[in-house]
Amino acid sequence: MSDPRVCVVGGGLAGISAALSLADLRIPVTLLEARPELGGATYSFRRRGRWVDTGQHVFLRCYHEYRRLLDRLGTTGGTVLQERFSVPVLSAGRAPHLLTRGRLPAPAHLLTTLARYRLMSRGQRLAAIRAAADLLRVDPDDPASDGSSFGDWLTLHGQRERAVRRLWDLFTVAALNTPAERASLALAARVFRTGLLEQADAGDIGRPVVPLTELHAVPARRVLARCGVRVQCRSRVSSVRRDGVGFRLRVDGDELAADAVILAVPHRAAAGLVPPAAAPAASRWRQLGSAPIVNVHLRYAAAVTGLPFAAAVESPAQWIFDRSVPGDDGQYLVVSLSAAEDILRRPAADLIAAQRAALADLFAAARHTPVRDAFVTREPHATFRQGPGSRAYRPPAATNLPGLALAGAWTDTGWPDTMEGAVRSGREAAGVIARQLVFRPRHEEAAQR
Repeated sequence: MSDPRVCVVGGGLAGISAALSLADLRIPVTLLEARPELGGATYSFRRRGRWVDTGQHVFLRCYHEYRRLLDRLGTTGGTVLQERFSVPVLSAGRAPHLLTRGRLPAPAHLLTTLARYRLMSRGQRLAAIRAAADLLRVDPDDPASDGSSFGDWLTLHGQRERAVRRLWDLFTVAALNTPAERASLALAARVFRTGLLEQADAGDIGRPVVPLTELHAVPARRVLARCGVRVQCRSRVSSVRRDGVGFRLRVDGDELAADAVILAVPHRAAAGLVPPAAAPAASRWRQLGSAPIVNVHLRYAAAVTGLPFAAAVESPAQWIFDRSVPGDDGQYLVVSLSAAEDILRRPAADLIAAQRAALADLFAAARHTPVRDAFVTREPHATFRQGPGSRAYRPPAATNLPGLALAGAWTDTGWPDTMEGAVRSGREAAGVIARQLVFRPRHEEAAQR
């Protein structure tokens, strides 16, 4: 019997992680990616002589699997990770407020953080502290939690509209790409418990300081090649079908045989590729829908802020990142706008004007500093809709067909749609396939000889 061959379809973080995990087990792997480069949703493009990321991605210290992947790719040095969680919170007409964790062990490390949050009244702060303590008792894996709205839960726990806008939505919109009122309680509990409440340092924020292409795509291709993985970009898979005990994939008009397949593509694509016998409920995956993110890029003629990043409340802006590089003449800011359904199709000129006005309200220097270049990038399907009941539509890695597995942040990782979830899903799918190949019944092996 020849060595098992696995085709991983999709070269995003899930596919890269799956391929590396299988290669570590000395299982021959071919990675197929439709785009010219790896990286999936985390990619860059060239504009006016420099690399530009389509969207701003951040990670937390608790993203252990994603950080291990960066170590494996040798690109941890292309990121910065805070020593202590610290977020400047901006509001027009107010001095910035630094939201930072205390030095006590969790969850007491947040007591001083919330007690001193001057964008809320004393009563609102005390209510927020009680709500944070109650959130520790919410089980993210309880189906009842997934069926409930985080916004409804906050209301029941004394959180009024201003507190939700100025505190809870600050993190819910960024982490779940949806406001609290439309978020799954289970996913919100996962975000706040894992990222802020259970470990004092878990929520320390990391961010790239190099283009995403340099952080993921280029080094992944190099490491995969070193591990013996065959990478084929510009290879679009149009169908996957069962063939005996293996599979046949239609790839740009040709056919490719494989003993096993991992579909590491978005749920819309996976639903169209997976054989019906593998996932009879695949049509339900479309119920996950999608949620967009819009990014407005502004290159100022001079620096308008000394902050590397900041969050804004009650402003058209949300999260603002300085993406300037050494040697830049001026300052390059990116405004990341999550839960962007209402603005996704607005003309670029309108979005740019709105964000220029918003930053002028937040940074005095931006009022009189010319903008040399401005453009908009849109991610219409940045994440799935992470609302109540969404977990019911997220399939496990294993399917009904041995030898075919699913990967992607949309699968049932228990995590939100994040880079950490994507990496975890790839490793889980690889584990499923490896176990199935090892324990394949002998009569199936004989059929292949």
